Amino acid sequence: MTRDLDIIIAGGGRVGFQTAEILADLGHDVTIIEQDERLVSDIADEWIATVIEGDATNPDIIEQAGIEQADVIGALTGETGLNLAVCLAATELSPSIRTVARIDRAAGESYTRFVDAVLFPERAGARVAANEILGSDVQTLADVTGTLDIMLIRVTEGAPAAGKQLADVRFPEGTLIVSDADGNRIARPDTTLTPGSRYVVALESDVADEVMNLMRG
Repeated sequence: MTRDLDIIIAGGGRVGFQTAEILADLGHDVTIIEQDERLVSDIADEWIATVIEGDATNPDIIEQAGIEQADVIGALTGETGLNLAVCLAATELSPSIRTVARIDRAAGESYTRFVDAVLFPERAGARVAANEILGSDVQTLADVTGTLDIMLIRVTEGAPAAGKQLADVRFPEGTLIVSDADGNRIARPDTTLTPGSRYVVALESDVADEVMNLMRG
């Protein structure tokens, strides 16, 4: 079982507040640093976390939030540069702390030299929107990297791969069928792509169209 964590979140806006709410619901101890007086008041009214009013790049404020005891700091303001500054300051004060920075564009790989993980919430929101628009037949479950997705794809009746075993379908390189029908088992060469069933598929973005053509027609 995962132990409860001591977590600091810099930025109590939309992303920071909702993240804190989820973490608090999971039983973790959350402290929010926010410099907007109005947001501080709103957070205090909700009673979801300890809230400290101040600039999260100020070492004195970070120390006041309990950086020495914290397991993780998530810098979730709307400014990428500020978030990186918060994480670097936190690492300087507590070298073993895990750092997570919100970024404002899909260039996360370059930032991972400075932080342990990056967050691009607009991309996650777009993925949810795309899933809702497309319905349940095609869903992106996760963006593993900038070019690799894990998707849930329903095989359409009459598609080129429908009714065939995996060994008999020539998927392009960069494709891995992960599960059998409806995700009950790991796929094998004799797994049949049954029309109407859904399969977990890991694929590189440049072969997505070809995979869709094979599974969706």
